Amino acid sequence: MGIIFFKRLIGYCIRRYKEVFLLCLFVPLSLNTQAYAFEKKLARSLNHYIKGSFAEKSGEIDESIREYKRALKTDYRNSVIHSNLASSYLKKNNVAKAIKELNLAVKFDPESVEPHAILALLYFAQDKINEASREYEVALKKASEREPKNTEIYKSLGLFYLRQRRLQAAENAYRFILEISSNDTDAHFYLGSIYEEMSRRQAAIEEFKKVLEIKPDHAEALNYLGYIYVQEDRQLDQAEIMIKKALEIEPDNGAYIDSLGWLYFKKGNYLEALIHLRRAVTLVFDPVIFDHLGDVFFKLNDLEGARANWQNSLKLNPFQDKVKEKIKGLNNVKP
Repeated sequence: MGIIFFKRLIGYCIRRYKEVFLLCLFVPLSLNTQAYAFEKKLARSLNHYIKGSFAEKSGEIDESIREYKRALKTDYRNSVIHSNLASSYLKKNNVAKAIKELNLAVKFDPESVEPHAILALLYFAQDKINEASREYEVALKKASEREPKNTEIYKSLGLFYLRQRRLQAAENAYRFILEISSNDTDAHFYLGSIYEEMSRRQAAIEEFKKVLEIKPDHAEALNYLGYIYVQEDRQLDQAEIMIKKALEIEPDNGAYIDSLGWLYFKKGNYLEALIHLRRAVTLVFDPVIFDHLGDVFFKLNDLEGARANWQNSLKLNPFQDKVKEKIKGLNNVKP
């Protein structure tokens, strides 16, 4: 999602840059000032900039680089020219020089969005996650300042915080979305997810219910709320209805199939649970599903099957103390 947002943002910025650049250059020329030399300097810069733009569009990248550099000689602090030069360097696969120019663009126009967005993409491509995350956050914040009512920007910002497990910041982003659009199902759903992570289960349940009030066929909310009920061992019949409805919408969703299998486990129908969990694990390689499978095999008195699946769960996530205890406990179980 974030990458798609960036690509759209970059396309937007390329269009906006030229508008802003021309505005910044032509307005001073229209004023009756005594700075004729300054106007002449800007005119020369504009001339080289236009030549560079035409060369870049024509695929003459070496020429565009030369022209942008000439433009910078007379207007070095112009962030737009630095950004366009960066674009040309990227077309020559010279990432190092592109990054240098983008950083200069940011330096000379701290409020700009686009250089940060492109820097984030470049850093991601280089596996420089910390640098990429920093630029991504700045780009989104600047974009939100530019378009304070654009909920899509705040959704991207919320997802960014979620991936970093900055739950309070994510909550604030989605809460702000609801101030703009109170029936935004994405905002309600992600708030539910955040509250579940915060162990605020009742708040999570309320958010998922709001999603379903607005959109009764929201598969993710149907499954999430149903799974919570299964985990709490309550309203299992209602949970079954919701999970099966989610599966009608997405019949091959491994997470939903796991939810149904776990529901059958809670109801004591272990053979039915086994069928669904075995299918789920072929669709989603997840430690929770292997843990569930281990529990089912244990109930069926297949201790080796239980051990194998719990061990598979630990391979995917070695920080599960409860699963470790289950394996340890097998040594005290008589077949």
